[in-house]
Amino acid sequence: MSRPAPAPVRASAPAHTPAPTDRREPGEVFGPAFTLFADVLLVSLLTSLCCLPVLTAPAAFAAASATLRETAAGGRSASARAYLVRLRARLVPRSLLLGLLVPAFVVAVRADLALAGGDLPGRALVGPALVVLALGAGVLLLRASAAPGPVTARTAWQRAAADPHGSLLLGAALVLAALIAWSMPLLLPLLPGPLAFAATAVDLRAAPQAES
Repeated sequence: MSRPAPAPVRASAPAHTPAPTDRREPGEVFGPAFTLFADVLLVSLLTSLCCLPVLTAPAAFAAASATLRETAAGGRSASARAYLVRLRARLVPRSLLLGLLVPAFVVAVRADLALAGGDLPGRALVGPALVVLALGAGVLLLRASAAPGPVTARTAWQRAAADPHGSLLLGAALVLAALIAWSMPLLLPLLPGPLAFAATAVDLRAAPQAES
């Protein structure tokens, strides 16, 4: 008498493996994406407050980029104490002198716009030229603030020229931030964090290319 053939064994359904962005540590309520959002939001508010004296703006953006860089490297959340420690380390006379260029540049741009309103020849080109100049200065400042160490104006220019694609991305980020500030002024205190994050991401992206 022949034995009945054994029933085929069904393969168990593979366990769902969460995507890298969905993985959480034991006891962690929010995922890494929300943690990054919270870090950028905290850095935005701290940078906006520290930029109020104007002279401290370069040091504030440099501290923001350093804080986000450390967060990306170590996986730890940003904190106000860590940000203030980095800000204090960057409040040197050279950084404060660089902060003087911000109001001087604004005054020069407003003066040029006032002159362009007259009957000077070539006044139609003044506006676009000032926009390009402001974007270039903003990209250089973001490049300098995102560098892991102190840089000079020449070094910032070299870093921007060596990575034109990243510089274009930062220029687009500045245009988007200007549009948001113009259309929704209440969001202005939240813009420094995304700009510092964009500068840090571009700098980290260009670092492996420079090493290879």
